[in-house]
Amino acid sequence: MDKSFEQKLNGILDASQIFCKEELSKHTTFRIGGPADYFIEPQIQQVKDVVSLCKEAGIPFYVMGNGSNILAGDNGFRGVIIHIGKQLEKMECKEQSEGCLVTVEAGILLSKFSKTVAEKGLCGMEFAAGIPGTLGGAVAMNAGAYGGEIKDHIVSATVLMPDGEIKELSKEELQLGYRTSIIQKEAYIVLKADFELSYGNKEEINAMMADFQFRRKDKQPLEYPSAGSTFKRPEGYFAGKLIEDSGLKGYRVGDMMVSEKHCGFVVNVGKGTAKDAHQLMEDVERIVYEKFQVKLEPEVRFLGE
Repeated sequence: MDKSFEQKLNGILDASQIFCKEELSKHTTFRIGGPADYFIEPQIQQVKDVVSLCKEAGIPFYVMGNGSNILAGDNGFRGVIIHIGKQLEKMECKEQSEGCLVTVEAGILLSKFSKTVAEKGLCGMEFAAGIPGTLGGAVAMNAGAYGGEIKDHIVSATVLMPDGEIKELSKEELQLGYRTSIIQKEAYIVLKADFELSYGNKEEINAMMADFQFRRKDKQPLEYPSAGSTFKRPEGYFAGKLIEDSGLKGYRVGDMMVSEKHCGFVVNVGKGTAKDAHQLMEDVERIVYEKFQVKLEPEVRFLGE
């Protein structure tokens, strides 16, 4: 890669924030993925400069959180992975009449965010206790579980737009729907978000979170690396049931397998590869369509080569 680009990158970030030829398998919950040319961990004020630099230099870049819904290619990524993670975890609460306005940066794990607000006696984020992604990714896809969604309590999100403008978008402007938002459609980057949360009974909040986590552990194959629900829920159906009713429980390609515990999950039972995962997902889509004339769409995002 261009040495002048590397020098400019070093002018924005400290050496401790830049990793070369970093294996993406270390940063995805599938535990799959080859090396990225650059893997960087910017602070909130550095994101805009890094994105501008990549665009000026014509270097591909991809913004990544916890890697919990990504299938990274076996040959990695030629360009810059901008990791919105541990450098963007700040959170502050402003007391209101019946609760708090919580401002939180995009890199915090959703599970950590829900646990932290629960410790303060704030309710509304219990559903997120076991969701493995970061807050930024959760806002972008309006993450949800057990009847709760991000859109239930979010007030606004501050985003970096493709033209380099940093803008605060209201809840309405975010256009939050089922696993979608304007952020996904327009390739915005979430920097932070505001939530209005009310005070509740701390024991009840903790009990609800414990129940959700038990149910998740009981029903989902958390013992294996996966990217969560592999396919979106088709209208009027459940992806996992369609896959199971197609006789695909335990179906394998190499070390990638349709979970025997929950057929909505594809799991890595050994040294699975992106190539095997792609093939398995294509097989599942084809067989389900042949049997039920229902087209499954991946919820997992594909990255790299």
